[in-house]
Amino acid sequence: MNAVLSTMSTTAYIGIGANLGDAQANVQDAIARLRALPGSTVSAVSSLYRTAPIDSSGDDYINAVACLETELGPEELLQALQGIELAHGRERPYRNAPRTLDLDVLLYGQQEIKTPALQVPHPRMCERAFVIIPLLEIDRSINIPGRLRAACFESAVAGQGITRL
Repeated sequence: MNAVLSTMSTTAYIGIGANLGDAQANVQDAIARLRALPGSTVSAVSSLYRTAPIDSSGDDYINAVACLETELGPEELLQALQGIELAHGRERPYRNAPRTLDLDVLLYGQQEIKTPALQVPHPRMCERAFVIIPLLEIDRSINIPGRLRAACFESAVAGQGITRL
């Protein structure tokens, strides 16, 4: 008798941003590459948003959030995202440097993860309009593990310039 193995999937939210090169094309390509990840399905993508850099300089960012149903574990997912960044020539010369592509694991199910390589929920997500606004576009009732509903942070980021494209 053959046993049927079922693989559990986890809902992960991925922050996407770029401000070097053709930032909008880079974000769109990242979404296409997320759709091609093995064992993963993109279930929702926010609109694209334009935002000014925070704690940095350079051109405005193009940002979005994608919801991913994935069989990849959190570290595997992070490695896959870093591979997509590298394919876009991502360099990390200093913290908050302008970038061709930035992909962040914002949420991974209801897990709280703190390793040297990965911290989930993303540590600054509740302080950033470019995360909270697209996240709420996908799911107004989403909870941030160890914190509050994401909607509770909407007023705190209201003063940050963000424009839906």
